[in-house]
Amino acid sequence: MVGKNKQTSKIVDSFLQKGIKLTHQRRIIAQVITDASDHPDANEVFMRANKIDNRISLATVYRTIKLFEENNVLNRIELGGKRARYEELTDSHHDHLIDIDTGDIIEFVDDEIEELQIKVAKKLGYSLVDHKMELFGKKIKIN
Repeated sequence: MVGKNKQTSKIVDSFLQKGIKLTHQRRIIAQVITDASDHPDANEVFMRANKIDNRISLATVYRTIKLFEENNVLNRIELGGKRARYEELTDSHHDHLIDIDTGDIIEFVDDEIEELQIKVAKKLGYSLVDHKMELFGKKIKIN
């Protein structure tokens, strides 16, 4: 769903700061990803971008997603196999719980987990500088 209504895409801003030229089609794809209130897969990005500019092809979306990943402005969320969903990288940290039946992705922050990760790294002789946590689960059915 397009919904965040951000004025400008952080993806576009990042590319401009790096001096990397973005085509009109890449700007649209960046805005679609930035505005997404969900975590779209490549086909969903294509469908949304194609509604804005029907000259955007699925191949263009795949190439652009790869370019965004290579420039560390896009987070790829692996769903297993060849399936993946995407989100713009942000300054605010969060983790993901992925429903393996539906592919739904729930963002969450848990201070206890954050503290435990720091504690584990320290116990192993490391200072934690970053992490990415993705939990995979099935919805519990209540009888």
